[in-house]
Amino acid sequence: MALFPAFAGGAANKVEDSTKDLDWLSNKSFRTDDAFSLHLRTLEKKTTERPDQEHPSLGREASSEEEVEEERKKGEKDEEGDEPPKKKKKKKEKKRKKKKKHKKRSERSSDSSASDSDTIYPSDLKRDTDSPQAAPLASRFSWLDDLQSPTQQPFCVDPKPDASNWTYRSLYRGDVAMYRRKGSSSLGLDPRKQQVSWEDSEANKKKKATDKRRLERYFSSASRKMLRSEPAVPTLPTIPEGSDDVISPTSYLPLGGEVTGTMGARAEASRVNPLGVYDASTECWLQGKGQREQTDGQPQDTHKGGPLLAGRTEGFNRRLREQPTDTQLWIEFIQYQDEQSAAAFGAEGEGVEHHRASHRAVQEKKLSIAERALAANPSCVALQLERLNICQELWEPSALAKEWKKLVFLHPNSAPLWRRYLLFTQSHFSTFTVSKVNAAYGKCLSTLSAVQDGSMVSHPNLPGTEEGMLDIFTQQCHFLRQSGQSEKAIALFQALVDFTFYKPDSVQHLSTRQQVEFFETFWDSGEARVGEVGARGWKAWMLQQERGGWLQPDAEEDDEEEDDVEEVKDRSQPRWRIWLDVETSREAAHWLPWRPDKTKGQSVEDCEDPDRQVLFDDVGPSLIRLSSPDLRLRLLLSFLAFLGLPVDPVLSGAPCQPSLLLDDLSLLSQGNNDLQQPLTSHDLLNAGVHPVGHMTTLLGSRKWAGLGKQGEEFVANALYMLLPLVPARHRAALSLSWMRYEKLKVWRCVRGSSKKRLRSQGKGSKRVAKRLLKETDNRSSLALWREYAHLEWLLGNRDDARKVLSTAVAAAGGAPGAKAAPPPLADHPALCELCLLWAQLEVEAEEEEEEARRKGAEGGGRGAQREVTSSPAVRVLTSLAEGTAPSPASSQPLSPVSILKARRTYEQSLAAGLSALDQTLHNSRDEEKGLQEDVLGERLRLSGLVGCHALFQYLTVGIQAADGVYAEARERLEGLHGTLGYAKEAAATAAPGPAAVGEESSRTGAVAATATKWRLAHECEALALQQAALLRRHTVTSVFPLATLRRTLTSALSAWPGSAPLWSLYTQVENRYHSAGRARRFFHSVTRCSGSVVPRLFAIVAEQQRKRLVDAAQRPGSYGDTLPILPENGLSNRIRGLFESTIATETGAHCPLLWRMYMHFLVSEGSVDKARGMFYRALQNIPWAKGLYLDAVQLFPEHLQEFVDLMTEKELRLRLPLEELDILLED
Repeated sequence: MALFPAFAGGAANKVEDSTKDLDWLSNKSFRTDDAFSLHLRTLEKKTTERPDQEHPSLGREASSEEEVEEERKKGEKDEEGDEPPKKKKKKKEKKRKKKKKHKKRSERSSDSSASDSDTIYPSDLKRDTDSPQAAPLASRFSWLDDLQSPTQQPFCVDPKPDASNWTYRSLYRGDVAMYRRKGSSSLGLDPRKQQVSWEDSEANKKKKATDKRRLERYFSSASRKMLRSEPAVPTLPTIPEGSDDVISPTSYLPLGGEVTGTMGARAEASRVNPLGVYDASTECWLQGKGQREQTDGQPQDTHKGGPLLAGRTEGFNRRLREQPTDTQLWIEFIQYQDEQSAAAFGAEGEGVEHHRASHRAVQEKKLSIAERALAANPSCVALQLERLNICQELWEPSALAKEWKKLVFLHPNSAPLWRRYLLFTQSHFSTFTVSKVNAAYGKCLSTLSAVQDGSMVSHPNLPGTEEGMLDIFTQQCHFLRQSGQSEKAIALFQALVDFTFYKPDSVQHLSTRQQVEFFETFWDSGEARVGEVGARGWKAWMLQQERGGWLQPDAEEDDEEEDDVEEVKDRSQPRWRIWLDVETSREAAHWLPWRPDKTKGQSVEDCEDPDRQVLFDDVGPSLIRLSSPDLRLRLLLSFLAFLGLPVDPVLSGAPCQPSLLLDDLSLLSQGNNDLQQPLTSHDLLNAGVHPVGHMTTLLGSRKWAGLGKQGEEFVANALYMLLPLVPARHRAALSLSWMRYEKLKVWRCVRGSSKKRLRSQGKGSKRVAKRLLKETDNRSSLALWREYAHLEWLLGNRDDARKVLSTAVAAAGGAPGAKAAPPPLADHPALCELCLLWAQLEVEAEEEEEEARRKGAEGGGRGAQREVTSSPAVRVLTSLAEGTAPSPASSQPLSPVSILKARRTYEQSLAAGLSALDQTLHNSRDEEKGLQEDVLGERLRLSGLVGCHALFQYLTVGIQAADGVYAEARERLEGLHGTLGYAKEAAATAAPGPAAVGEESSRTGAVAATATKWRLAHECEALALQQAALLRRHTVTSVFPLATLRRTLTSALSAWPGSAPLWSLYTQVENRYHSAGRARRFFHSVTRCSGSVVPRLFAIVAEQQRKRLVDAAQRPGSYGDTLPILPENGLSNRIRGLFESTIATETGAHCPLLWRMYMHFLVSEGSVDKARGMFYRALQNIPWAKGLYLDAVQLFPEHLQEFVDLMTEKELRLRLPLEELDILLED
């Protein structure tokens, strides 16, 4: 009998034999038909309760459970063959297996329909029918659309807790604070014994790694690679001028580009792409298909540089095959490799090692291209320089120095090549010493002198050699000044001035080398030199030697004996501070060469410091011959600028490498305190070069306003000695420079706080000014009278200054006085500039008086403004237009008719002046002689007339009228400057003539053309500065939008990016705003197109000023203070990036001011170790700058001995050895 009697019939068919021993299992009272009927009724009830089809999620659930079971079995098999894992992993695996087993058992027991052997008892059926059950909650999430009936439960139980719900009381993820912990400490723990581990688990780390690999941001390597591979976006075509068809086929930008061939036909006929604007991948996505696989016949464009770079490379190769002798094309192709490498290697890895490897690969590729170019052009110096520049990072220093010497030996007549070689020698730290570099300068100048004389017959004399020699000589003097050898630099200038202006007639026909041999006897004779008391010159000494020599004067007793001043004033200060103070004080006092005073019976042995004596071997090789009068004047102006006198930048000439000379921080801070004098504060500009004797630390201050007592006597003796030797037109320039120097010293004392020093300096400056004005040639010089009146105004003598100005206007020769025709104001630029200064001073004085009245009447309200007709400035400008001298004491108001006549006169004079200037520049061949004689450039100076007209319009009409005058004048002058540049270049390239006279005339014409272009550029910059100063003054005193001022500054700086005063105004204006995006974009656009280091320096200064404002805002003085600007982060990294990008340029790498600023910035940020590393990095580029060592002593005082030893090793001038310092401290 069967085990289950209900199914005995089915079992009987299979099993025929029945054992009689199992009869006790049979139930006699059980009926088979009743069991079958009960089973059928149960199945019918189940089918009625369930839907016709099973829930789709059940199938997925079952399949997933089967997959889990299979994976579990595979894992068990693998674990049997592998080594036993760690204990923690074993525990986790056992727990996971137990959970799976329990889950499987519960599922098997709960699923009644999964097995046919499950038994349903009648009591269970009765209980189900009697008590209805609620639908149980699901154990997992499911989509709402998957529910088949509304009676099903749409909720589920999530067993995973979320701590953020309790912490932040919100389910929104934006309310949850995401942060990363830094460090292993926590509040309340003992950091020495306890710590917290914030490391993620292995599972979270793997998850983050997979997420990082899956999500790629726009700045990632893959994204940049994809962007570079895309073709360039076509630009919108412009409508041609004169075309009436505005809506033409070429006046719009197509959406998807041109579609050709079968691809376009398929796209147009496609149902999902009716407009043909989707690409293939988008069309496949709309159809629900995957992306089409690329066939072998269609090669995939995976070129890293993109098709555009490949096209440019192909174009370069084709052009170089056709034109292998085009050296400029070769250089462009070499520079193009950097752009190509940025696209090729930029999308790869971002590691430092990869960057170095890619950079070296690019350098080697550029070197191979340069060698191919030299094979086709072996005599090209530019390609040789490019090759050596590339090899600087690939070759050893010894091999590189050998190649430089070889190149200079092959081309000894090239002054630009010598300049580059000297820069390499000067900045090569491993082989650098001051004596070696000074000897290299002497060899360079002696070689070029031999080429100039014709004694070196193997190489011809190239055009511009004499001018290049003077530039190299000036650079040598500044190199010696920056290395602390100021005595040798002064001696070089003394020797060359004597060699040039006091040369005897008997040696004029000799070569330069022979002349130098004769000059050696004069130098070693002990005779007084230029600037010293009793100096007569080389020529007078030679004549007297032929007659028997000088009579030695008797010893004179000096009443003023030098008092021994104690150098160490405060012994309580640290040792490094005492060393710095004594070193800088000796630098300021002992910059002149020491000479034995024969009147006192001194000899060479009496000198305490042998380095203060200058031998002939230090100056003899650097003596050159200057035959051009303009270059002789430039030599004198360079000498005066070296001593600290302000000179005309056009006449002195711009240095070839100005970044090497920048070491004065006041270049970047000029104009910061000019709100009291907004119109006249830009009259005295700073060149950014420390004068001799003023070498200090970066943030150090001047010891004196001038050069001290001995220095002032030296300057006066030199000028009195040189003024009679130069022509009258050159004498005016030297006298004007001397007068401005006296005014500059008074201006510095006014900015200071010592009234006693101001009083004494004022007396001395007035004495010098009156002595200059008494000279016959200077009595009618309006420029000198203008400077003297300004000097009196600065001293507070305003009435005396007005009298001086009125007398100068009345006594001006050729002052306009015609009544029938408008006065020719354009022919009197000095008179216009004098009246402009007078009017500007009156405007500033009137503003001060109004401010004083406002402060005095705070309770009574604002005082009444002065009428336009009674304004002193309007009276001065009106008198200039009428041709009369204004009376300082006159208070009678002007009539409106006179103001209208003056306005018309200014308009006509300005129009006539611009037309005359245009004719003068276009007829330059006829006017060449006149332009050469016009040293001060009076025929090209219109800034005074334009300034008078604009200021008159500002005072009588408004700021818009004045801005219009400046805009019109600037547009005309800048247009003339552009056309002049093209015309002069064409004239310079023309063949001069076969004779030597023709060659000399062509050189003179080229020098005159260069001076004319510089003068016109200087006028354009002066007009822009006047306009910006006037607009800034109006924005401060009145309500006026700054858009006009910003537009003026941006247009001017785009044209003249090297103007420091304009950049100073721009940074002051832009730093008043919360957002710096506009200024940063403008700085980036200018620095990208300009090779000057000045814009980059001001970009750094602007960010540093902004950082100071942000720091002040984040740390207010007291609680509740209003924040001046919004807080901002990341400025330190931005400033550091600007420093690094500037140092990477060729001009910035050798700028001493930049490196010193970088060191101070790092120390201010607290990165002392990085700052010290930056010092050693700076030594690799500017090892000659003594100021860098002084800054290092101030910033890292514990390494004083190391820095002093380094200065001694490199032969920099050390005035106080540490052994002497110890002796001074012991005393």
